[in-house]
Order: sequence, then structure tokens, then C-alpha cells
Amino acid sequence: MTAAADIRACRELIRTGSRSFHAASLLLPPWVRNPALALYAFCRLADDAVDETAPDAGGSAKARAVLRLHDRLEAVYSGRPGNTPADRAFAALVEAHGLPRALPDALLEGLAWDADGRRHDSLSDVRAYSARVASAVGAMMCVLMGVRDADRLARACDLGVAMQLTNIARDVGEDARAGRVYLPLDWLREAGIDLERFLADPQPIPPIRALTDRLLREADRLYLRADPGIAALPVDCRPGIFAARHIYAGIGGVVRRNGGDSVSRRAVTRTSAKLGWLGLAFGRGLVSLTVPRAATLHARPLPEVAWLVAAAANEAPAPSRSDTLIEALGVLRARDLAARAMAAQAGSPAGSGMRPT
Repeated sequence: MTAAADIRACRELIRTGSRSFHAASLLLPPWVRNPALALYAFCRLADDAVDETAPDAGGSAKARAVLRLHDRLEAVYSGRPGNTPADRAFAALVEAHGLPRALPDALLEGLAWDADGRRHDSLSDVRAYSARVASAVGAMMCVLMGVRDADRLARACDLGVAMQLTNIARDVGEDARAGRVYLPLDWLREAGIDLERFLADPQPIPPIRALTDRLLREADRLYLRADPGIAALPVDCRPGIFAARHIYAGIGGVVRRNGGDSVSRRAVTRTSAKLGWLGLAFGRGLVSLTVPRAATLHARPLPEVAWLVAAAANEAPAPSRSDTLIEALGVLRARDLAARAMAAQAGSPAGSGMRPT
């Protein structure tokens, strides 16, 4: 397939699998939109490969999904991408934009945490997770736009964390029914919530609704911190990123209108609302041409994202692989090897087809 055909395939994947980003991408200029579609297609497939893998008793299936993603990244960065449109298109943008390996590695680490079933003790831990699965994507988007200064990268990472906190607030019930929890555990303890009882029978009890609203307030704070960075992006990129910001914040607004109940109700945004946010984004892009840059553009990055900012800005030589990623992959490899050993003892072919790493 040609490069253009690969991008068309990525566009179709995003159109059906990530409607919020697809809507926002309509306002991006073509020079950013096409590589952004490749980036989101690769990241979306990576997330789905882990999230939609059916869990098994030892968690080895999700472990293998992450290890396969690791193999795909190795192939991309060694110039041998897999024979799929998303992998080929992602490899092309890596080469064209000099995308630092630390950024997709951060996403890989976040997905490894998911596969390991990691829970997060504090809001800082939730932000650290959000940095990996969301802020890393924001930093990669900045690289595609040619933005490599620390201030704008920090605000992009704020936006990524805000979006992920919104996702967590929206999916409290869905996650609980799958045995997952992303709310800070210390918040749950302070609220007197028996976590295991809630996971066994998720209900929109008042303390859960209150914690959901609390998380959305933290997201709102970060959306506001992100705004000056969006207003400082290349002029023709501002409407598209403002659109993504308002569409995601709008999801949080729906959760609030549902009384903080994201357990028994799903926050759905109407097409008319998305169109309104697209219009608002276009207007904010125009206004940003005349309004002086806010001093908060220069606010320090969140501690949990500072390393991503440094990696994207090329402020210091990045290590070939972070210690925390090596540790996370080691846990998953051990789990996969244990599952293989058990399968071999039972005479089962479970896990076949996965290359040893």
C-alpha cells in the first residue's frame, strides 16, 4: 500500500474508534492532521490490544499483548515496521519528525501497568499513570507540530492528564465491572468505601459520585492550566487542540449533569454539542491571535510529567530504556513465562505464536 492509503486506513480507524479525536482532527491543518491520524491510530490499536484482551486467570494474556506491542515498537524504531497501515504510518512519522523513543515507551509503560492490574494509591500516582497513557500522546502531538520548548510541552502534558482524569471519571462503572479501579485508593479509604464490595456490586452510591466530581474538579484545574499552551501553538493548530480540550471537558460536564453517576449511566455527548464545541474552538483560536500570552504559560510542569517534557524537548540525552519500564516489562515477561511453563506441563498450546523476548 502507498503512504496515502495507509493514512486513509488510519483515518477510517479513528473515525469509527475514536469519535472525539476524529471530530477535533477536522480542525487541524493537513500537515499535522495526517501524522496525527497515524499517531492516534497506532496508540488506539495499542490501547485496544491490551484493554480488549480477555483476562485469564494469571493475567498472561494481557501481558502477552503488551509484549507484542513492545515488539512492534522495536520493529518501528529499527526500520522494520509491521505490515499494517498503522505500523507503517507510525514508522513514517517517527522518521520524519525524529520522535524520541521515550515518548511511545511511556505509553507502553502505562499499558504495562494496566496489564499488571496496578492500582493507584494517591492522586499523584493517578497523574503518573495519566502522564504515560495520555500526556505522552500530547507530547508526541507537540513534536508533530514542531513544538519542542519546555513551557508549551508542559501545558500539553497538563491537557493530557486532564483528559485522562475525565476518562477515568466517565468510566468508573465500566472499569469496576471489569474489576478495575483508577480512583485514588486513599480517596476511597477517606470516604469509607469498601473497595472490594464496590467492585463486586458497583452502585452509584453518594461517596462514589462525590469522588467522581472531585476528580473532575482536578481535571478542570488542569484544563485551565493547559489553555495558555494551546493559545501558543502554531496558529493553524490551535482550533483543533482547543476542540479536543472542549470535547473532553464536555464529557465531564455530562457526568456532572448526571449527578456524578458514571456507574449506572454512560456520559454521551450529542453531535450538536460536538458541533458547538468545534465552533467554540474555532472562535478561541481566532481570539488567541489578539490576546497577550498568559503568564501561566510558564508554570512549572507537574512533577509527574517533568521527565516527559525533558524527553520531548531533547533537554538531555535520554536513556535507552527507563528503569521503570524495564521493571514493568520484566514483571510481564515473568508472568508470560510462568503461564507457558504451566501450559507445557498441562500439554496445552496456550500462548503459542508469541515470539520470545
